[in-house]
Amino acid sequence: MFDFSEEEIYRYSRHILLKDVGVEGQDKIHNAKVLSVGAGGLGSPVILYLAAAGIGTIGIIDGDVVDLSNLQRQVIHFTKDVGYSKALSAKEKVNAINPHVNAIAYKDFLRADNAMDIIKEYDFIVDATDNFPVKFLINDACVMANKPFSHGGILQFEGQTFTHVPGSSCYRCLFDSPPPPDLVPTCAQAGVLGAIAGMLGTIQAAEVLKYFTGAGELLTDKLLTFNAKTMDFKKISIKKRDNCPICSEHPTITKLIDYEQKTCEFK
Repeated sequence: MFDFSEEEIYRYSRHILLKDVGVEGQDKIHNAKVLSVGAGGLGSPVILYLAAAGIGTIGIIDGDVVDLSNLQRQVIHFTKDVGYSKALSAKEKVNAINPHVNAIAYKDFLRADNAMDIIKEYDFIVDATDNFPVKFLINDACVMANKPFSHGGILQFEGQTFTHVPGSSCYRCLFDSPPPPDLVPTCAQAGVLGAIAGMLGTIQAAEVLKYFTGAGELLTDKLLTFNAKTMDFKKISIKKRDNCPICSEHPTITKLIDYEQKTCEFK
């Protein structure tokens, strides 16, 4: 077990007081390695809360730079960061929040040719991306590598999330393949309430911490959806498909695919 300093014990005291976490649970958090694919609307609260919680290593992969229009919802970035790498900006905020966290920035996008090499270094993957092709890539890579991950998506006033662990239903059990280009509007076309990103991202961060501490029940085989206009939250059961092309006993997808598709800003 990690030997926490007095400063760290005080820093994490509200976790340690929880009977479902305690020192042992905080030790598991400290030893955890989590990758956030995306440092935007969803990645911002995920990264901030995981850093504050004391996740030992946080990987941040994002090849984009901060745009002024991002600041309405991507709260990890500040006005001074406009034009700066999102991955590096997020890494700097992690270092400022918690010097005990090892933050690793990847100024790149996740692709079929680098996904396996990157995710193999991490214990849990967070899908905080803004487009369907990468969501399917994350799903397929994690299933192939037996890695747990949290899916998240938002648009306008609505959000959805579920958690996958090896053996549970995956993203392709819900959606067989990416939708045709232009079928779903982007945030630039349809808009998004900024606070929605915070609502969903903090849920994803909570799922990560629950996974490592064993507290509560994960959103496995369940899709959580919400509408912020009415504050209605729903859980929908997801059945693992016997003919799923990636997670079934006889998968038809045996290599990673870079789908060509217009960005759908689920971010």
